[in-house]
Amino acid sequence: MPTPAEIFTEMPNRVTTDQVGDLNADVLFDLSGDNGGKWTVSLADGACTTQEGAKDETKATIMMEDGDFVNMVMGDLNPMTAFMTGKVKVDGDLNTVMKMQSILGA
Repeated sequence: MPTPAEIFTEMPNRVTTDQVGDLNADVLFDLSGDNGGKWTVSLADGACTTQEGAKDETKATIMMEDGDFVNMVMGDLNPMTAFMTGKVKVDGDLNTVMKMQSILGA
């Protein structure tokens, strides 16, 4: 299984222009656990970039355990189920987070 850091490093190479569409947002992932940390995913102009750490302003913050994040990206944990059962907490624009669902599985 990859680590969250590996997933965020590889994410810009795997996300397509079609997936990003007209979405223009920065979303912070705040992951707890041994392989946790903070990463900002920026979607703009049909492209995805990631950086370790937090930007000053983001549309939303997604908080979860590192293992749950990996399982969600690998397709072993449904994002909606994770949210409904409290494994994922969102602070900010929930609409932006919902649009990112397809991108997370990329």
